[in-house]
Amino acid sequence: MRTVNVRVADGVELAADVWLPAAQGGVPFLLVHGLASNARTWDGVAAALVANGHPAVTVDLRGHGRSSKPDGPYDVATVAADLAALVAGLELDRPVVAGQSWGGNVVLELAARHPELGRGIVCVDGGWLEPSREFPDWDACRAALAPPRLAGRPFAEIDGYIRSAHPDWPESGLRGTLANFEVRPDGTVAPWLSFDHHIAVLRGLWEHHPSLRYADLAVPVLLAPVDGGDTDWTRRKRRDVEQAVAMIRDARVHWFAGDHDIHAQRPDELAGVMHAMTTDWLPG
Repeated sequence: MRTVNVRVADGVELAADVWLPAAQGGVPFLLVHGLASNARTWDGVAAALVANGHPAVTVDLRGHGRSSKPDGPYDVATVAADLAALVAGLELDRPVVAGQSWGGNVVLELAARHPELGRGIVCVDGGWLEPSREFPDWDACRAALAPPRLAGRPFAEIDGYIRSAHPDWPESGLRGTLANFEVRPDGTVAPWLSFDHHIAVLRGLWEHHPSLRYADLAVPVLLAPVDGGDTDWTRRKRRDVEQAVAMIRDARVHWFAGDHDIHAQRPDELAGVMHAMTTDWLPG
C-alpha cells in the first residue's frame, strides 16, 4: 500500500491509499468513508479485495483525515466532484465506487453526475439518507445529530471506549476508527474533522435529496443496508431501501446484520459480496 496526495480542486488535496494485488487485471474499487470517519476504516475490506485480485483505493475526503481542510464548501455535490477529480487524477479504469453512510450519498451523487466514470456503485448503509424527511427543520436536525465535543479527551479513554463498544471487531476496524483522531503530544485527541466542518457536512447532507437522483442512475447499484437490531429504525430503513429499488433502473439489495460501520466490523463478508458483484452482475 502506498499513499498519494491528489489535487482535486483549488487548495484541496485528497490523501489516498493505493492497494495493488500481485497480479493486475481485476476490477478496481474506490472506497469512500462516512461522516467524521477516514480512509483507514476500509483497510480490512481493501486487503480482502486485493486478495481477490482487485486494486483498491481508500481516500480521506475533504476535511477528514490527512486531506486538506478548507473552510468549505462541504455540500454533497462538491465532495462528489472531488471524487471525480480523484478518479481522473489516479487514472482509475472505471472503478466500482463504494461509499458508507454519508459516503453512500456521495457516491450516488457521483454516479448520477458522472455515469461514465464507474462500472457501478455500492451504497453501504447509506445512499438513501435524507434527514430532511426525518426532521421538521434544519435546527432540529442539527440538534439531534451534532457530534459530541471530544477534543481534549485522553487517547487511552477513547481507545478503551471503542474497544469495549466493539468487542467483535477485527483490529483493522478498531485501528481504522481510532484513526478518526489526531493524537496530540500531551496524549489527548482531537477529531480530524473539526466541529464546524462536521456541521457543514451535516448541513450538506440535510440539503441533499437522493430520492430525486434515483431515476438518473445509469449504472448498477448495490444497496447494502444493515439491520442493527433496532426494530423501528430498521423498519424505516426498509421503507427507504424499497423506495430506492423501485426507482433505480438496475438495483440489487444485500442486507447485513451488525453495526452501522459494517465495513469495519465484517470486512471479509462485505468484500466477498462486492467481489461477487464484479463476477456475477457487472458488465465488462
